[in-house]
Amino acid sequence: MQGRTLPATGSAGPVLGLRRNLAQFMLLVAVNGLVGGTLGQERTVLPLLASQEFHLDLYTGALTYILAFGLSKAAMNYFAGTLSDRYGRKPVLVAGWLAAVPVPLMLIVGPSWAWIVAANVLLGISQGLTWSTAVIMKMDLVGPRQRGLAMGFNEAAGYLGVAATALATGYLATAYGLRPAPFLLGAAYIALGLGLTVLAVRETHHHAKTEAVQHTAASGSAHAGLTTGQVFTLTSFKDRSLSASSQAGLVNNLNDGLAWGLFPVLFAGAGLDLGQIGILAAAYPAAWGAAQLATGAASDRWGRKWFITAGMLVQAVALGITASAHSFGPWLAAAVVLGLGTALVYPTLLAAIGDVAHPAWRARSVGVYRLWRDGGFAVGALLSGVLADLYGIPAAIAAVAVLTAASGVVVAVRMRGNDHVMG
Repeated sequence: MQGRTLPATGSAGPVLGLRRNLAQFMLLVAVNGLVGGTLGQERTVLPLLASQEFHLDLYTGALTYILAFGLSKAAMNYFAGTLSDRYGRKPVLVAGWLAAVPVPLMLIVGPSWAWIVAANVLLGISQGLTWSTAVIMKMDLVGPRQRGLAMGFNEAAGYLGVAATALATGYLATAYGLRPAPFLLGAAYIALGLGLTVLAVRETHHHAKTEAVQHTAASGSAHAGLTTGQVFTLTSFKDRSLSASSQAGLVNNLNDGLAWGLFPVLFAGAGLDLGQIGILAAAYPAAWGAAQLATGAASDRWGRKWFITAGMLVQAVALGITASAHSFGPWLAAAVVLGLGTALVYPTLLAAIGDVAHPAWRARSVGVYRLWRDGGFAVGALLSGVLADLYGIPAAIAAVAVLTAASGVVVAVRMRGNDHVMG
Protein backbone atom coordinates (compact mmCIF):
# COMPACT_ATOMS: atom_id res chain seq x y z
CA MET A 1 0.00 0.00 0.00
CA GLN A 2 1.34 3.44 -0.88
CA GLY A 3 2.61 5.54 2.01
CA ARG A 4 2.44 2.71 4.56
CA THR A 5 5.00 2.63 7.33
CA LEU A 6 7.35 -0.28 6.84
CA PRO A 7 6.96 -3.15 9.24
CA ALA A 8 9.78 -4.08 11.54
CA THR A 9 12.24 -6.53 10.07
CA GLY A 10 14.02 -7.69 13.17
CA SER A 11 17.48 -6.17 13.28
CA ALA A 12 17.80 -6.01 9.49
CA GLY A 13 17.02 -2.36 8.97
CA PRO A 14 15.45 0.86 10.24
CA VAL A 15 11.71 1.36 10.67
CA LEU A 16 10.04 4.52 9.44
CA GLY A 17 7.48 6.53 11.37
CA LEU A 18 7.28 9.24 14.01
CA ARG A 19 6.35 6.98 16.92
CA ARG A 20 9.18 4.53 16.29
CA ASN A 21 11.75 7.33 16.01
CA LEU A 22 10.27 9.77 18.50
CA ALA A 23 13.35 10.28 20.69
CA GLN A 24 15.64 11.15 17.77
CA PHE A 25 12.92 13.22 16.11
CA MET A 26 12.36 15.37 19.21
CA LEU A 27 16.10 15.77 19.69
CA LEU A 28 16.32 17.12 16.14
CA VAL A 29 13.38 19.43 16.90
CA ALA A 30 15.35 20.83 19.85
CA VAL A 31 18.47 21.18 17.72
CA ASN A 32 16.52 23.14 15.11
CA GLY A 33 15.16 25.41 17.83
CA LEU A 34 18.78 26.29 18.61
CA VAL A 35 19.48 26.81 14.91
CA GLY A 36 16.60 29.30 14.82
CA GLY A 37 17.81 31.02 17.95
CA THR A 38 21.23 31.50 16.37
CA LEU A 39 19.52 33.40 13.55
CA GLY A 40 17.19 35.23 15.94
CA GLN A 41 20.10 36.98 17.72
CA GLU A 42 20.18 39.38 14.75
CA ARG A 43 16.51 40.07 14.01
CA THR A 44 15.98 42.99 16.39
CA VAL A 45 19.48 44.34 16.88
CA LEU A 46 21.36 44.31 13.58
CA PRO A 47 19.16 46.73 11.58
CA LEU A 48 19.49 49.22 14.45
CA LEU A 49 23.24 48.59 14.73
CA ALA A 50 23.56 49.55 11.06
CA SER A 51 21.92 52.93 11.56
CA GLN A 52 22.90 53.84 15.12
CA GLU A 53 26.49 52.59 15.45
CA PHE A 54 27.72 52.38 11.86
CA HIS A 55 25.62 55.33 10.57
CA LEU A 56 24.64 53.70 7.27
CA ASP A 57 22.26 56.14 5.60
CA LEU A 58 21.25 54.18 2.48
CA TYR A 59 19.04 51.13 2.93
CA THR A 60 20.86 49.32 0.11
CA GLY A 61 24.10 49.61 2.09
CA ALA A 62 22.53 48.69 5.41
CA LEU A 63 20.94 45.55 3.94
CA THR A 64 24.23 44.14 2.61
CA TYR A 65 24.37 41.78 5.59
CA ILE A 66 21.07 40.19 4.49
CA LEU A 67 22.38 39.96 0.92
CA ALA A 68 25.53 38.22 2.16
CA PHE A 69 23.52 35.92 4.42
CA GLY A 70 21.06 35.01 1.66
CA LEU A 71 23.70 34.21 -0.95
CA SER A 72 25.83 32.07 1.36
CA LYS A 73 22.85 30.27 2.86
CA ALA A 74 21.33 29.58 -0.55
CA ALA A 75 24.60 28.10 -1.81
CA MET A 76 25.03 25.94 1.28
CA ASN A 77 21.44 24.71 1.02
CA TYR A 78 22.29 23.32 -2.38
CA PHE A 79 25.49 21.67 -1.24
CA ALA A 80 23.96 20.37 2.00
CA GLY A 81 21.76 17.95 0.11
CA THR A 82 24.56 16.65 -2.08
CA LEU A 83 27.01 16.39 0.82
CA SER A 84 24.52 14.61 3.06
CA ASP A 85 23.84 12.05 0.34
CA ARG A 86 27.57 11.49 -0.11
CA TYR A 87 28.92 11.63 3.45
CA GLY A 88 25.84 11.21 5.64
CA ARG A 89 23.60 13.66 7.46
CA LYS A 90 25.35 13.99 10.83
CA PRO A 91 28.78 15.16 9.54
CA VAL A 92 27.06 17.96 7.58
CA LEU A 93 25.09 19.00 10.67
CA VAL A 94 28.29 19.13 12.76
CA ALA A 95 30.06 21.16 10.05
CA GLY A 96 27.21 23.66 10.09
CA TRP A 97 27.56 24.25 13.82
CA LEU A 98 31.33 24.64 13.52
CA ALA A 99 30.85 27.34 10.87
CA ALA A 100 28.76 29.36 13.35
CA VAL A 101 31.34 29.39 16.16
CA PRO A 102 33.09 32.69 15.18
CA VAL A 103 29.85 34.58 14.41
CA PRO A 104 28.90 36.02 17.84
CA LEU A 105 32.45 37.22 18.49
CA MET A 106 32.61 38.94 15.10
CA LEU A 107 29.28 40.66 15.77
CA ILE A 108 30.46 41.79 19.21
CA VAL A 109 33.92 43.15 18.36
CA GLY A 110 33.54 44.03 14.66
CA PRO A 111 35.01 47.53 14.19
CA SER A 112 33.53 48.05 10.72
CA TRP A 113 30.44 47.04 8.76
CA ALA A 114 32.61 44.67 6.70
CA TRP A 115 33.01 42.52 9.82
CA ILE A 116 29.24 42.32 10.21
CA VAL A 117 28.84 41.31 6.58
CA ALA A 118 31.57 38.67 6.93
CA ALA A 119 29.89 37.30 10.06
CA ASN A 120 26.70 36.93 8.06
CA VAL A 121 28.49 35.00 5.34
CA LEU A 122 29.51 32.50 8.01
CA LEU A 123 26.03 32.57 9.55
CA GLY A 124 24.51 31.83 6.15
CA ILE A 125 26.87 28.89 5.65
CA SER A 126 25.95 27.58 9.09
CA GLN A 127 22.19 28.01 8.63
CA GLY A 128 22.28 26.40 5.20
CA LEU A 129 24.04 23.31 6.50
CA THR A 130 22.25 22.95 9.84
CA TRP A 131 18.66 23.83 8.91
CA SER A 132 18.71 21.92 5.61
CA THR A 133 20.14 18.84 7.27
CA ALA A 134 17.62 18.97 10.12
CA VAL A 135 14.84 19.06 7.51
CA ILE A 136 16.29 16.12 5.61
CA MET A 137 16.82 14.04 8.76
CA LYS A 138 13.23 14.48 9.92
CA MET A 139 11.95 13.49 6.49
CA ASP A 140 14.18 10.43 6.67
CA LEU A 141 12.79 9.36 10.04
CA VAL A 142 9.03 9.79 9.60
CA GLY A 143 8.50 8.43 6.09
CA PRO A 144 5.79 9.66 3.68
CA ARG A 145 2.64 9.51 5.80
CA GLN A 146 3.55 12.24 8.30
CA ARG A 147 5.80 14.43 6.20
CA GLY A 148 3.74 17.60 6.68
CA LEU A 149 3.55 17.02 10.42
CA ALA A 150 7.32 16.57 10.56
CA MET A 151 7.95 19.77 8.63
CA GLY A 152 5.50 21.61 10.86
CA PHE A 153 7.43 20.56 13.96
CA ASN A 154 10.77 21.37 12.32
CA GLU A 155 9.82 24.85 11.17
CA ALA A 156 7.85 25.62 14.33
CA ALA A 157 10.89 24.85 16.47
CA GLY A 158 13.16 26.94 14.28
CA TYR A 159 10.95 30.01 14.11
CA LEU A 160 9.85 29.89 17.72
CA GLY A 161 13.59 29.94 18.43
CA VAL A 162 13.90 32.99 16.17
CA ALA A 163 10.95 34.69 17.92
CA ALA A 164 12.04 34.02 21.50
CA THR A 165 15.55 35.23 20.76
CA ALA A 166 14.36 38.33 18.90
CA LEU A 167 12.25 39.24 21.92
CA ALA A 168 15.03 38.48 24.40
CA THR A 169 17.65 40.44 22.46
CA GLY A 170 15.32 43.43 22.31
CA TYR A 171 15.17 43.52 26.10
CA LEU A 172 18.90 42.82 26.46
CA ALA A 173 19.67 45.69 24.07
CA THR A 174 17.39 48.00 26.07
CA ALA A 175 19.09 47.11 29.35
CA TYR A 176 22.72 46.70 28.25
CA GLY A 177 23.10 48.24 24.79
CA LEU A 178 23.25 46.86 21.26
CA ARG A 179 26.58 45.11 21.94
CA PRO A 180 27.71 42.70 23.40
CA ALA A 181 24.84 41.28 25.50
CA PRO A 182 22.40 40.22 22.72
CA PHE A 183 25.05 38.20 20.92
CA LEU A 184 26.20 36.30 24.01
CA LEU A 185 22.85 34.49 23.82
CA GLY A 186 23.73 33.34 20.31
CA ALA A 187 27.08 32.05 21.52
CA ALA A 188 25.34 29.92 24.15
CA TYR A 189 23.00 28.45 21.52
CA ILE A 190 25.90 27.50 19.28
CA ALA A 191 27.79 25.75 22.08
CA LEU A 192 24.70 23.79 23.13
CA GLY A 193 23.72 22.89 19.57
CA LEU A 194 27.18 21.63 18.70
CA GLY A 195 27.38 19.57 21.87
CA LEU A 196 23.98 17.92 21.35
CA THR A 197 24.78 17.13 17.73
CA VAL A 198 28.15 15.54 18.44
CA LEU A 199 27.02 13.56 21.48
CA ALA A 200 23.41 12.56 20.82
CA VAL A 201 22.27 12.92 17.18
CA ARG A 202 22.36 9.70 15.14
CA GLU A 203 22.73 9.21 11.39
CA THR A 204 19.44 8.87 9.39
CA HIS A 205 20.62 8.28 5.82
CA HIS A 206 19.79 4.59 6.08
CA HIS A 207 16.13 5.48 6.75
CA ALA A 208 15.95 7.22 3.36
CA LYS A 209 17.40 4.13 1.68
CA THR A 210 14.72 2.01 3.34
CA GLU A 211 11.95 4.32 2.11
CA ALA A 212 13.33 4.27 -1.44
CA VAL A 213 12.41 0.58 -1.71
CA GLN A 214 8.66 1.30 -1.43
CA HIS A 215 8.49 4.76 -3.08
CA THR A 216 6.02 5.39 -5.93
CA ALA A 217 7.00 8.24 -8.27
CA ALA A 218 4.61 11.21 -8.34
CA SER A 219 5.37 11.76 -12.03
CA GLY A 220 7.15 9.83 -14.75
CA SER A 221 10.18 12.10 -14.69
CA ALA A 222 10.68 11.77 -10.92
CA HIS A 223 12.27 8.30 -10.97
CA ALA A 224 15.22 7.17 -8.87
CA GLY A 225 18.06 7.40 -11.38
CA LEU A 226 18.46 11.16 -11.85
CA THR A 227 21.77 13.02 -11.92
CA THR A 228 22.31 16.09 -9.76
CA GLY A 229 21.91 18.30 -12.84
CA GLN A 230 18.62 16.63 -13.70
CA VAL A 231 17.40 17.09 -10.12
CA PHE A 232 18.24 20.80 -10.34
CA THR A 233 16.38 21.25 -13.62
CA LEU A 234 13.37 19.24 -12.50
CA THR A 235 13.05 21.05 -9.18
CA SER A 236 13.65 24.51 -10.63
CA PHE A 237 11.73 24.47 -13.90
CA LYS A 238 10.36 21.25 -15.35
CA ASP A 239 8.12 19.65 -12.75
CA ARG A 240 4.98 21.71 -12.19
CA SER A 241 4.75 21.15 -8.45
CA LEU A 242 8.47 21.37 -7.68
CA SER A 243 8.98 24.55 -9.71
CA ALA A 244 5.84 26.21 -8.31
CA SER A 245 7.13 25.46 -4.82
CA SER A 246 10.57 26.85 -5.64
CA GLN A 247 9.25 30.20 -6.87
CA ALA A 248 6.87 30.51 -3.91
CA GLY A 249 9.72 29.79 -1.52
CA LEU A 250 11.84 32.49 -3.16
CA VAL A 251 9.07 35.11 -2.85
CA ASN A 252 8.28 34.06 0.72
CA ASN A 253 11.85 34.67 1.83
CA LEU A 254 12.02 37.83 -0.25
CA ASN A 255 9.31 39.31 1.94
CA ASP A 256 10.94 37.82 5.07
CA GLY A 257 14.19 39.58 4.13
CA LEU A 258 12.20 42.80 3.78
CA ALA A 259 10.67 42.27 7.24
CA TRP A 260 14.05 41.47 8.78
CA GLY A 261 15.90 44.44 7.32
CA LEU A 262 13.37 47.27 7.06
CA PHE A 263 10.61 46.68 9.60
CA PRO A 264 12.76 47.62 12.66
CA VAL A 265 13.93 50.78 10.86
CA LEU A 266 10.33 51.68 9.98
CA PHE A 267 9.22 51.14 13.57
CA ALA A 268 12.13 53.12 15.03
CA GLY A 269 11.41 56.00 12.64
CA ALA A 270 7.86 56.13 14.02
CA GLY A 271 9.21 56.63 17.54
CA LEU A 272 8.82 53.11 18.97
CA ASP A 273 11.32 52.10 21.64
CA LEU A 274 13.57 49.03 21.57
CA GLY A 275 11.20 46.99 23.72
CA GLN A 276 8.27 47.63 21.36
CA ILE A 277 10.43 46.92 18.32
CA GLY A 278 11.50 43.64 19.95
CA ILE A 279 7.86 42.66 20.49
CA LEU A 280 7.03 43.36 16.84
CA ALA A 281 10.16 41.55 15.64
CA ALA A 282 9.14 38.53 17.76
CA ALA A 283 5.38 38.51 17.03
CA TYR A 284 5.82 37.65 13.35
CA PRO A 285 8.05 34.56 13.78
CA ALA A 286 6.14 33.54 16.94
CA ALA A 287 2.81 33.34 15.08
CA TRP A 288 4.64 31.72 12.18
CA GLY A 289 6.33 29.16 14.39
CA ALA A 290 3.38 28.18 16.58
CA ALA A 291 0.81 27.89 13.79
CA GLN A 292 3.04 25.50 11.82
CA LEU A 293 2.32 22.81 14.40
CA ALA A 294 -1.21 22.75 12.92
CA THR A 295 -0.68 23.72 9.28
CA GLY A 296 1.95 21.11 8.45
CA ALA A 297 -0.19 18.25 9.75
CA ALA A 298 -3.35 19.67 8.15
CA SER A 299 -1.68 19.69 4.74
CA ASP A 300 -1.11 15.94 5.10
CA ARG A 301 -4.88 15.56 5.18
CA TRP A 302 -6.13 18.25 2.81
CA GLY A 303 -3.26 18.74 0.40
CA ARG A 304 -0.53 21.26 -0.19
CA LYS A 305 -1.69 23.46 -3.10
CA TRP A 306 -4.43 25.55 -1.52
CA PHE A 307 -2.59 25.98 1.78
CA ILE A 308 0.31 27.52 -0.15
CA THR A 309 -1.92 29.69 -2.34
CA ALA A 310 -3.91 30.98 0.64
CA GLY A 311 -0.76 31.61 2.65
CA MET A 312 0.82 33.78 -0.03
CA LEU A 313 -2.36 35.86 -0.35
CA VAL A 314 -2.64 36.29 3.44
CA GLN A 315 1.00 37.45 3.54
CA ALA A 316 0.21 40.01 0.84
CA VAL A 317 -2.66 41.41 2.90
CA ALA A 318 -0.47 41.66 6.00
CA LEU A 319 2.26 43.48 4.09
CA GLY A 320 -0.34 45.92 2.77
CA ILE A 321 -1.48 46.66 6.33
CA THR A 322 2.12 47.20 7.44
CA ALA A 323 2.77 49.63 4.58
CA SER A 324 -0.28 51.76 5.43
CA ALA A 325 -0.12 51.70 9.27
CA HIS A 326 1.62 54.22 11.52
CA SER A 327 1.39 52.88 15.08
CA PHE A 328 2.17 49.89 17.30
CA GLY A 329 -1.32 48.30 17.42
CA PRO A 330 -1.92 47.91 13.67
CA TRP A 331 1.69 46.84 13.16
CA LEU A 332 1.30 44.14 15.82
CA ALA A 333 -1.88 42.84 14.17
CA ALA A 334 -0.15 42.83 10.78
CA ALA A 335 2.86 40.96 12.21
CA VAL A 336 0.59 38.22 13.56
CA VAL A 337 -1.30 37.95 10.26
CA LEU A 338 1.98 37.84 8.33
CA GLY A 339 3.16 35.03 10.59
CA LEU A 340 -0.06 33.06 10.11
CA GLY A 341 0.18 33.42 6.33
CA THR A 342 3.77 32.26 6.38
CA ALA A 343 2.80 29.29 8.57
CA LEU A 344 0.37 28.14 5.87
CA VAL A 345 3.21 28.19 3.35
CA TYR A 346 6.49 27.24 4.99
CA PRO A 347 6.16 23.61 6.14
CA THR A 348 3.75 22.89 3.30
CA LEU A 349 6.30 23.85 0.64
CA LEU A 350 8.89 21.52 2.15
CA ALA A 351 6.34 18.72 2.36
CA ALA A 352 5.36 19.35 -1.27
CA ILE A 353 8.97 18.87 -2.34
CA GLY A 354 9.12 15.63 -0.33
CA ASP A 355 5.91 14.38 -1.97
CA VAL A 356 7.39 14.50 -5.46
CA ALA A 357 11.10 13.92 -4.89
CA HIS A 358 12.30 10.31 -4.92
CA PRO A 359 14.04 9.30 -1.66
CA ALA A 360 17.17 8.54 -3.68
CA TRP A 361 17.56 12.25 -4.54
CA ARG A 362 15.17 13.95 -2.11
CA ALA A 363 18.01 15.55 -0.13
CA ARG A 364 19.33 17.12 -3.34
CA SER A 365 15.86 18.32 -4.35
CA VAL A 366 15.32 19.87 -0.91
CA GLY A 367 18.72 21.54 -1.35
CA VAL A 368 17.73 22.98 -4.74
CA TYR A 369 14.39 24.22 -3.39
CA ARG A 370 16.15 25.84 -0.43
CA LEU A 371 18.71 27.35 -2.83
CA TRP A 372 15.88 29.21 -4.56
CA ARG A 373 13.98 29.91 -1.33
CA ASP A 374 16.89 31.45 0.54
CA GLY A 375 18.07 33.22 -2.58
CA GLY A 376 14.95 35.24 -1.83
CA PHE A 377 16.82 36.89 1.06
CA ALA A 378 19.36 38.27 -1.43
CA VAL A 379 16.71 39.35 -3.94
CA GLY A 380 14.67 40.91 -1.14
CA ALA A 381 17.66 42.82 0.23
CA LEU A 382 18.44 44.28 -3.19
CA LEU A 383 14.88 44.96 -4.31
CA SER A 384 13.55 46.37 -1.06
CA GLY A 385 16.71 48.41 -0.44
CA VAL A 386 16.59 50.05 -3.85
CA LEU A 387 12.85 50.72 -3.63
CA ALA A 388 13.15 52.09 -0.10
CA ASP A 389 15.96 54.44 -1.12
CA LEU A 390 13.99 55.68 -4.13
CA TYR A 391 10.43 55.79 -2.80
CA GLY A 392 10.52 55.14 0.95
CA ILE A 393 9.96 52.05 3.10
CA PRO A 394 6.11 51.94 2.81
CA ALA A 395 6.32 51.91 -0.99
CA ALA A 396 8.90 49.08 -0.89
CA ILE A 397 6.62 47.04 1.37
CA ALA A 398 3.60 47.66 -0.90
CA ALA A 399 5.54 46.53 -3.98
CA VAL A 400 6.57 43.30 -2.26
CA ALA A 401 2.94 42.74 -1.23
CA VAL A 402 1.89 42.78 -4.89
CA LEU A 403 4.71 40.38 -5.81
CA THR A 404 3.68 38.01 -3.00
CA ALA A 405 0.06 37.91 -4.20
CA ALA A 406 1.24 37.18 -7.75
CA SER A 407 3.31 34.25 -6.47
CA GLY A 408 0.20 32.75 -4.86
CA VAL A 409 -1.61 32.96 -8.19
CA VAL A 410 1.28 31.09 -9.87
CA VAL A 411 0.90 28.25 -7.34
CA ALA A 412 -2.86 28.10 -7.93
CA VAL A 413 -2.35 27.81 -11.69
CA ARG A 414 0.74 25.61 -11.91
CA MET A 415 0.89 23.18 -8.97
CA ARG A 416 -0.74 19.76 -9.17
CA GLY A 417 -3.36 19.19 -6.51
CA ASN A 418 -2.88 15.58 -5.46
CA ASP A 419 0.84 15.00 -5.00
CA HIS A 420 0.40 14.52 -1.25
CA VAL A 421 -1.36 11.19 -1.87
CA MET A 422 1.66 9.89 -3.81
CA GLY A 423 4.86 8.41 -2.39
